[in-house]
Amino acid sequence: MKPEEYLKERLEGQIDWYDRKSRYNQKMFKWLRFGEIVVAASIPFIAGLITKESHGWQILVGFMGVLVAVVSGVLSLFQFHERWIEYRTTCESLRKEKYLFVTGTEPYKGENTFETLVQRVETLVSKENTNWAQYLMKPDKGEKHGH
Repeated sequence: MKPEEYLKERLEGQIDWYDRKSRYNQKMFKWLRFGEIVVAASIPFIAGLITKESHGWQILVGFMGVLVAVVSGVLSLFQFHERWIEYRTTCESLRKEKYLFVTGTEPYKGENTFETLVQRVETLVSKENTNWAQYLMKPDKGEKHGH
């Protein structure tokens, strides 16, 4: 594979993917966290409106409490914040390697610059993939070993 092909097909493709995924995870994290904050902050206010005759308000407050718990669980389960940061870090690291290579800046001076680029890019990508695989394989905190 020629350097131009690698830059366009592999490196740019990876940069675009990590950029898109970072933005998506950032958006999901911020919207869910914002909703969680608004709903949680509204509970005491609405609870203050409750009278003996207002059963609808009691149901609403209960539902809002459940909603806060669900959003918190979704944020924890899908780890949008952690993914946002990991994907952004990998994206920016890949961009840095691209610009160093294109400008001939260390470590891309002299011989074997293309091989160095490929090795460094693939290391960055595989590191992120390894982190993701380790996350998927991580046992639940409540799970006992051997059972």
